[in-house]
Amino acid sequence: MTDDYVLETRELTKEFKGFVAVNKVNLKVRRGTIHALIGPNGAGKTTCFNLLTQFLPPTRGRIFYKAKEITGSKPSAIARMGLVRSFQISAVFPHLSVLENVRLALQRKRGGSFDFWRSERILNALDDRARELIASVGLSEFEQTIAVELPYGRKRALEIATTLALDPEVMLLDEPTAGMTHEDVGRISALIRRVAQNRTVLMVEHNLSVVADLCDHITVLARGEILAEGDYATVSRNPEVVQAYMGKGYA
Repeated sequence: MTDDYVLETRELTKEFKGFVAVNKVNLKVRRGTIHALIGPNGAGKTTCFNLLTQFLPPTRGRIFYKAKEITGSKPSAIARMGLVRSFQISAVFPHLSVLENVRLALQRKRGGSFDFWRSERILNALDDRARELIASVGLSEFEQTIAVELPYGRKRALEIATTLALDPEVMLLDEPTAGMTHEDVGRISALIRRVAQNRTVLMVEHNLSVVADLCDHITVLARGEILAEGDYATVSRNPEVVQAYMGKGYA
C-alpha cells in the first residue's frame, strides 16, 4: 500500500449462510479524493461500508487504513483513528438543539464521559467550536432549533456537522442525498465538496448526477463484486455497467 492510498481492501469477502454479499473486493481509495461506491440495489455497497467500519466482520480478506491493518478492530477504535462513518457513529439526538448536538459530538471527541457538570467556561469554549462547525454546514440560523423540527435536508447537514466534530481524516457517507428535494440535494452536494477540501470522502450514492458532479473516482459493484472503476465518463460508457443498471436491452 502506497502513501497515495489512505484506505485499501484485499480480497474482502462477506458470506451470510452461503450467500456471498461481498466477493473478493479489492478497493483502493486515494488520499484527498471523493470516491463513490455505486451499483444497483443488492450490489453489496452498504455491506462494504459495514465491513470497512467493522460493524460486520469479514468472512475473509483484509482492510488497511493509512498502511496499517485494521481488520478485526472495534468500530470505536476505527473512529478514533479518523475513519468515521457519518449518520451512524455521529447520532443526532432529536430532542436536543442543533448547538447541543454538535457540542455533544465535540465532548465525545475529548474522550471519557460527557461534561454536563463542567464549568460554564469550559462549556462556552465548546460552544465557540460548535458554532464554527454549525456555520460550516450552513445551519447558523438554526442553532437553537430542536433537531426533530429541522427540515430533512437540514438534518443531514447537522449529521455531517456532528461527524466533522470528530475531526475525521476519512468520511464515509452512506447515501447522503437520499430522499431529498432538488434544492436540498444541491445544498448537500455543495457541503460535501466543501468538507472534502482537506479530507478524503468515500460515499455510497444512488443519485448519479451527484456522483458525476462530485466524484473523482467511481467503483461500481454488482452482485458483490467490482464490475468497473474509473471516472464518471469511463464507467458510464461501460456496457456491463449499463446492463447492470438498466437491463440487457440497454447494453
